[in-house]
Amino acid sequence: MAEPKVKYDRQLRIWGDQGQAALEKSSICLLNCGPTGSETLKNLVLGGIGSITVVDGSKVEEGDLGNNFLVDESSLGKSKARCVCSFLQELNDAVKAKFVEESPETLIETNPSFFSQFTLVVATQLVENSMIKLDRICREENVILIFARSYGLTGFVRISVKEHDVIESKPEHFLDDLRLNNPWPELKRFADDIDLNVQDPVAHKHIPYVVILVKMADEWAKSHGGRLPSTREEKKEFKELLKAGMVAQDEDNYKEAIDSSFKVFAPRGISAELQQILNDSSAEVDSNSSDFWVLVAALKDFITNEGGGEAPLEGSIPDMTSSTEQYVHLQNIYHAKAEADFLVIEGLVRSTLKKIGRDSNSIPRSTIKSFCKNARKLKVCRYRLIEDEFNSPNLPDLQKYLTDEDYSIAVGIYILLRAADRFAANYNSFPGQFDSAMDEDIPRLKSTAISLLNDLGCNGATLAEDLISEMCRFGAAELHAVAALVGGIASQEVIKLITRQFVPMSGTYIFNGIDHKSQLRYAR
Repeated sequence: MAEPKVKYDRQLRIWGDQGQAALEKSSICLLNCGPTGSETLKNLVLGGIGSITVVDGSKVEEGDLGNNFLVDESSLGKSKARCVCSFLQELNDAVKAKFVEESPETLIETNPSFFSQFTLVVATQLVENSMIKLDRICREENVILIFARSYGLTGFVRISVKEHDVIESKPEHFLDDLRLNNPWPELKRFADDIDLNVQDPVAHKHIPYVVILVKMADEWAKSHGGRLPSTREEKKEFKELLKAGMVAQDEDNYKEAIDSSFKVFAPRGISAELQQILNDSSAEVDSNSSDFWVLVAALKDFITNEGGGEAPLEGSIPDMTSSTEQYVHLQNIYHAKAEADFLVIEGLVRSTLKKIGRDSNSIPRSTIKSFCKNARKLKVCRYRLIEDEFNSPNLPDLQKYLTDEDYSIAVGIYILLRAADRFAANYNSFPGQFDSAMDEDIPRLKSTAISLLNDLGCNGATLAEDLISEMCRFGAAELHAVAALVGGIASQEVIKLITRQFVPMSGTYIFNGIDHKSQLRYAR
C-alpha cells in the first residue's frame, strides 16, 4: 500500500495535511447506490475518506449494468449495496466500507437515530417527502446533509446544514494585505529610511514597490488634507506622479508600483462582509459557542482595540523587484507584525475561553494562527430547511426567474422535478416511466406542475411545453454521463464541507443537460 503522502500527493497540495486529516477522520453515509450515488462515493473513496456506509435495499438488475460502473454481470440478483461496497473498497483499501441492505425510505421512517453516527449524509434519488423528513433528522443531530439527484438529462445538488463556518475560504482573487495606505510604525520607519531620490541607478531600480507606494501615499495625504486618491482624476494624477519618479524606462519596480497603485486606493479597515460576521448575534459567546465564534469574539475585541479598526496582518508579501537585503528586511517586518497580532489574538482567545467557563487551551495554537492569517476572508454559510424552501419560497424571486430568459429553464426543471414526485405519489409511477402511458402522462405532469405553482403563489405561471414533454421522455432514468457530473459536483461539495476549506455553494445547483448549462438557484 502506497504511503498516504505519495498516494494523495496532488490533493495535499490543494487542501494540505489538515484537510486530508479531516477527510480521513470523517464517516460518510450514502443513501441509494445507483449511478449518482456510486459516482459521488467513488470520488470520495479515491480521495481517502475515512469510512463509508452504503444504504440500499435493492438487487442488481440488468438495467444497472448499463449505467453503473460499480456493478457487473456477476452482480446480477445480488445486493446492490454489497456489490458497490466491494468495488469501492478495491479502489482504496485504506477506506473502511460497510453496507446496509435496507430501503433508505424505511430507515428514515423507522430508525432516524441511525444517521447520528455520521459526519455527513449523501442522499441520492430521494423523493420530496423523504427529503423533508431526512433534513429534519440531520438538523436535529447536527449532521451535514447533501441531496443529489439525476433525472434524465437534468439533475440537482443541494446542501442542508444549520451553519457552516469557513476559515480557509481561499478566494481566487483577494487584495494583498500590505497596509500601504495605513502602515504601522515599523513599516513607516523602514520606508522613511529609503530615499526615492537616490543617485545610484541600480539602487533606484531596486527599491521595493511597497516602499514607493507607502512614501507616495504619505506625501499625497499630507498635501490633500489627509485624504488618499478617491476620484478617477485623482487616481490618474497619482499614477502620473509615480511615472514621474522613474529615472529610466527599464525600472520594473516603478512599473510594479503603477500596476499595484489600486492597493493604495482600497478603503482602510475591514470589509462589510466581515463586519456583518462580527455583528452576528453568535459573536456574543457562551459555554455552548463553537470554537469559530469564540475566535470571532476575540477578533472583534482585537479590531475594536489593539487593531485600530484593522484585522490581524496576514504577514506575507508578494514577489517584487527588490534587492535581496531590502526584500528580506521587508519580509521580516511583515512577519513580525503578523506574529505580534497573533499573540494578541491568542491572549484574547484564552481569556474569552476562561470567561465562558471552558478550558483556556481547548483551541489549538495552530487553529488560532490559521484564523489570524485568514481573518479577512471568513465565511459563514447558513441554509434554510428544505421544507421551508419548498413551502415558503421567496415569491418575488421565483416569479422573476420563471419569466427570465436566462433562468426560466433551470427554474422550470426545479419545479418539474418536484412535480414529478407529486406525480409519482398520485399515480404510483414517474411520468413517462412506461411508454404506453406517455400520451396520458404529459398532460398529467403539466396539470401537476401548474397545481404546484399555484400552491407556491405563482398563479397563472406556465412552463415551456417542450420542457414538460422532455421530462416525461426521461422517464426518471439515471443516465451515467449525467450521474457522473452530478456526482462530481456533490463530491466536490462534500470535500469543501469536511475540510472546511473553500466556500460551499449556497443554493440549489441545477444541471440542464438539454441546453448544456448549469445554474445556481439561491434559496432565500
